[in-house]
Amino acid sequence: MFTAFARAFKTPDLRKKLLFTLGIIVIYRLGAHVPAPGVDYAKVQQCIDQADSGGLLGLMQMFSGGALLQITIFALGIMPYITASIILQLLTVVIPRLEALKKEGQSGTAKITQYTRYLTVALAVLQGTGLVATARSGALFQNCSVGSQIVADKSIFTTLVMVITMTAGTAAVMWLGELITDKGIGNGMSILMFISIAATFPGALWAIKESGKLADGWIEFGTVILIGFVMVALVVFVEQAQRRIPVQYAKRMIGRRSYGGTSTYIPLKVNQAGVIPVIFASSLLFIPSLIVQFSGSTAGWAT
Repeated sequence: MFTAFARAFKTPDLRKKLLFTLGIIVIYRLGAHVPAPGVDYAKVQQCIDQADSGGLLGLMQMFSGGALLQITIFALGIMPYITASIILQLLTVVIPRLEALKKEGQSGTAKITQYTRYLTVALAVLQGTGLVATARSGALFQNCSVGSQIVADKSIFTTLVMVITMTAGTAAVMWLGELITDKGIGNGMSILMFISIAATFPGALWAIKESGKLADGWIEFGTVILIGFVMVALVVFVEQAQRRIPVQYAKRMIGRRSYGGTSTYIPLKVNQAGVIPVIFASSLLFIPSLIVQFSGSTAGWAT
């Protein structure tokens, strides 16, 4: 495998695509560390050290590569596009017009992609407004003493600038993903999603090592790495698995010769939906806890 990869890397076209993709990834990671206008970066870092990044915010924090709670220009990350794609896929079954577009082939797929872009921008406006409003009120970091001081200027103009900046950042992330798909190695959105998730790995693994007790934490560290490799192997195995439906062709007699009679199969993927149902289900399961978090209720149902 490594020999084949080395030979492929020697080809100028693939090497150019890889370097282009790496450049896009660097730009994406740089944007994930540029604070949005009006945000006090020092107070944000102070609150991040005290925050509990669980629940839905933790999920969005993971998919944004750690940019969400830092309130950067790429704070929303790829999540609006993922949500828009899920919504369009669900609506394709419900709305006959979208189903007809899907059956038209490449032209219909291009129109659905255009609708996904429009819906992504709309969702980015909604999520950006919610994030800015939460940061202004201090509810983004509930256990932080300076949480309400993250956004010092609470004027309407500053709020609009922050929302527009985050929406433009989401559009830029979507554009970068499409650049990787068109001019890079392909699957741009999936690559950016993987980079966002993988960006949090070093800190999380080092935290496991620091909290470990066996051999200064190295045994726990190695165990987690081993389990990670096993899980990746199992995921690849399931992703590549196929259910082969046998197909038998009948024999035909043309003159004195017999034709046909061969047998083949129809390969059906075991995992047709990929990772989208998992992401969508995780988001739905976190909605009740999110409602409780923003309501501030201490009633029995909330507990």
